[in-house]
Order: sequence, then C-alpha cells, then structure tokens
Amino acid sequence: TMRHNPLRSLLGVSSLFIGRSLAQRIPQNQILQRAFSAMPRALVAEQKCMPKDLVYREVQVPPPDSDQVQITVHACGVNFPDVLIIQGKYQFKPSYPFSPGGEVAGVVSAVGSDVTSFKVGDRVMGMCGWGGFAEAMNVDAVKVSHVPQGMDLETASAFSMTYGTSYHALKQRGKITPGCSVLVLGAAGGVGITAVELAKAMGASQIIAAASSPEKLEICRGYGATDVIDYSKDDLKQEVSRLTNGKGVDIIYDPVGGPLAEKAVRSLAWKGRYLVIGFASGEIPKIPLNLALLKGADIVGVFWGAFTTIEAAEHEQNNRDLFNLFSQGKIRPLITQRMPLSKAGAALEMMMRREVKGKVVVVPDSMFAKSKL
Repeated sequence: TMRHNPLRSLLGVSSLFIGRSLAQRIPQNQILQRAFSAMPRALVAEQKCMPKDLVYREVQVPPPDSDQVQITVHACGVNFPDVLIIQGKYQFKPSYPFSPGGEVAGVVSAVGSDVTSFKVGDRVMGMCGWGGFAEAMNVDAVKVSHVPQGMDLETASAFSMTYGTSYHALKQRGKITPGCSVLVLGAAGGVGITAVELAKAMGASQIIAAASSPEKLEICRGYGATDVIDYSKDDLKQEVSRLTNGKGVDIIYDPVGGPLAEKAVRSLAWKGRYLVIGFASGEIPKIPLNLALLKGADIVGVFWGAFTTIEAAEHEQNNRDLFNLFSQGKIRPLITQRMPLSKAGAALEMMMRREVKGKVVVVPDSMFAKSKL
C-alpha cells in the first residue's frame, strides 16, 4: 500500500534525505526516466517567517521514491493555509526549511519503480500539502491525478483544494438538497466563490453571498448568488432575516470566523447546518452552544484534508463529480491574478490582507511570460 507522506514533497529543502547519495538510492527503488538539466529554484521558508521573509533560491530535487512521481511544476495555486503554514500556525507543521504551496499542476518528468498509473510526459495535478512554490518537486502518486481533457495547467492548479473543500462541505457535511437556502461568508474568496458556484450547481434555490465590498459582491452575482450582503456596512443577521422572510438559512458556509460567526449562527433556520471551514479573519470564534439547542441546529466541522485520506473512495467520487461539472461548463475557477514564483510572497501578503478575489496562481519565472496574463 502506498502511503502519503507530505514531508517528502520538497526533498530539496528537507533534511530527510541529506547524506543519502543518488548512487545509493537509484538502484534500490528508482526508475529515473528523465533528469533535470539545471538545478530548479524554489521560494523557501528557512524558518518560521512572514511572506516577505521567503527566500528564492536553488534547491536539490532527488529522484522520486518508489511510490512517487516527479513533476515539472507549471503552476501552483495559492491558498490561505500557505499563509499559516510558513508561520507554524497550520494543522500540519513540516520541518524547516520548506516551501509553501499545497496544490500544483505540471508535467511528469520521472516516476518511481512502483508507479504504474503515470508516465513521463503526463499532464497531472497534485495535492502536495506544501512544496509547490518550486520549479520541480516529488509528490506521492496517490495524491496525483491526470488533468482532465479541456483543462489547462493553470486552471488545474487552482481547482482541487477550493472545489474539493466546498463540494465536500456542501455534500457530505452540509447535506445540501435541491431547493434549500445557503449563506456563504467571505463569498468572493478562493473557497467562498466555489461554494456559491457549487450551491447553484447542486440545486440551492437561494444563495446569499456575503462579502466586504460591492466589487466582491458583483463577482458573486456572476457566479450564481441570488442575493448579496455587504457586511462592511449592513448587519448580517438583520439582512439574512429580511432576505429569508424571517425563516433563516438552511446552510451557512463560513471560512471567515471572527465576530461574524455568532451572527451567522443566529441566522440559521430550524435544523440548519453551520459549516466550520476556516478562520481567515484570524480569530477563532466562541459560539454560545445554546444557539444550537434553540434552533435544533448542527455545528459541523469540515476538514477536507483529513477526509481525502480517511474516506479516500468517497473523495475520489467527489473528484469525478467535480470533473464532470467542469466538463459540462457548470464550474470554472476564477483566476484573478498570476504571479512569477520569485515574487510569490506578495501573493501571500495579499491573502493575509484579504484582498484576493477568487484565486491567485504562481507560475515559474521561466514560464511566466508565456502564461495567460
């Protein structure tokens, strides 16, 4: 059985394989089908740091282990966990030095001896956890998928984490049904906009997008929101009550946390579900549990990363569903900005300031001029 070990994702900046020569490793468990002609570069967190402290430098990328594939990275999606992980504040805490970047897309350049589902030259997308802010990396094969026909590599790099999180949240955790109502907080952000889009695709009759500016809310309308709330000036609970004729909403999708959380829970309908996605505000809220009692409501945690491993078969079905929705034109990642790898720290700073709408994609400097600007 092949087990995922994200600590191996960016071997060139890990001490895990220091002192093990390639001559020792290749005969034992490698089939190196193609070597890189030059040492690749990566954006590295040498220690706990802020985005401005990341270092752009050369790294060593050994041949992949027997259960891994080596990917020449063409694009890496930027997500809020990237901000947390370099500061040592995320659920997973890799050893320093390492690179952030949890989802990549590119082309297979080498495969391990036990890998039969991929070959050199395949277009792939990988969920690596970290290590993606690099020109090349090794990823466990169980965390890699073929890029569907009709999807370019930049789109593929911005697809898995946000759509995977939102689909799992709405389907397995929120138990969405046709005709229900959904409130999405942080609705113009990376995960928020996918929740709006998927709620529409999954049959919700009322989708209320809540965000902090008219510009963000206009984007949400374009992705399926039936109603919008600007919580920078309007009271969230009062507006939800007005828009639902006092009933409240069936599902709340909250990646923001902070002071909005309690107001959101107070806006639930009877037997509503409040989905805990994350805490982009930087504040983990304390919610009075009597609210769950009074509303017969569920407060439901959503940990997509754990779900992909613990319930792997259901996760794979979710992926098939999402690829089908993409092929049908029902979902399309909103990529609003592309940045060269050497400047990717600026993307994380934008994420920290909550300025990102949709997704930012990081592209290796050598490929940046050719990317879709």
